[in-house]
Amino acid sequence: MSSIKENNILFLTTEFPPQPGGIGNHALHLAKGLKNNDFNVTLICDQRSGEGKEEKIFDKQLKFQVTRIVRHQLIILSYFNRVRTAFSLARQSDIVLASGKFSLWLGGLLSLFFKRNYVAVLHGSEVQLGNPILRRFTNWSIKRFNTVIAVSHYTASLVDHLKLKNVVVIPNGFEMKLVRDCPHTPSGAPKLITVGNVTERKGQHNIINSLPTLRKRFPNLEYHVVGIPTEKEKLMKLVEHLGVAEAVVFHGKVSEERKQELLLESDVFVMLSENTASGDVEGFGIAILEGNSVGLPGIGAKGCGIEDAISDGFSGKLIGNKDHKGFVRALEEIMGDYEVYSQNAKKWAENFTWDKIIRRYIAVINNRRGAKSAKDYD
Repeated sequence: MSSIKENNILFLTTEFPPQPGGIGNHALHLAKGLKNNDFNVTLICDQRSGEGKEEKIFDKQLKFQVTRIVRHQLIILSYFNRVRTAFSLARQSDIVLASGKFSLWLGGLLSLFFKRNYVAVLHGSEVQLGNPILRRFTNWSIKRFNTVIAVSHYTASLVDHLKLKNVVVIPNGFEMKLVRDCPHTPSGAPKLITVGNVTERKGQHNIINSLPTLRKRFPNLEYHVVGIPTEKEKLMKLVEHLGVAEAVVFHGKVSEERKQELLLESDVFVMLSENTASGDVEGFGIAILEGNSVGLPGIGAKGCGIEDAISDGFSGKLIGNKDHKGFVRALEEIMGDYEVYSQNAKKWAENFTWDKIIRRYIAVINNRRGAKSAKDYD
């Protein structure tokens, strides 16, 4: 039997850069942080581009090992290869970390054969599957983990029915990339911005639906939509129907540099996400904190993970995602005391930088505090 080296982590993730996706971005920074703290990290993920050239270039920059599984047209072959690779690498690992739906399933399966420290990361949508068989299998898999880390208290609530005693809440972290050196003074016409995939879950349509009401109070208000234009055509029809075309700018997917420019040109970050009928939910809302870091107060939706990403009345305001009048009141309050909200937003964002978040992960993985429940880590 192969010897197991201390602090060897097998990291299973369903997403990973350079492809877009919040789970992948989280996995990248978590793996980097663990590697920088003397963990030996081996990560398994998919190769989603045809020949994998983009992934190979990206992976060469990393200080930990990445094993990519080629995605076949017959997807069952990809699943089989991922399982086979995980079983091989689990023999040399003493910690298995799983993030994403299939990774949870794979972690549960590995636990039947290898006695390891199993740690799951729950983002939200993976525990809301519509298929009852897959949902039961997911629940079974989650119960096999020694520790379950939820990225928000809302996400943790989604597994309350499992009556787990090993759930820990650790919010998503973000990388501080940009600093606004001087205080920002907005004009009388607020510039709102949302950064994220243009989808039902991200809730850009909820903001657009509020524009007629908002523009009665702020006639020259602008709304900037930044992100992969998945449902742009549907939103453009809504914009035309509501007669607010002059107020909305669709930027599509932009470079990191252009995204930073747009954030600096904006006044308030808005994300009125909603839970979809298919079970897709907003687990946290890391993009809001990126806006906070440059002094943009946030307005976000209640009833999802965004409640952990905004300190209501401090870094921004929480409202119902379809509460048009509440949206106006929130924007009035922020614009009326903008300098205070802006400074508070920067302070709030500092709590979520990866150097702080990674320490909480390490404490959980190593059980350094001897915690017996989630409260010991919060």
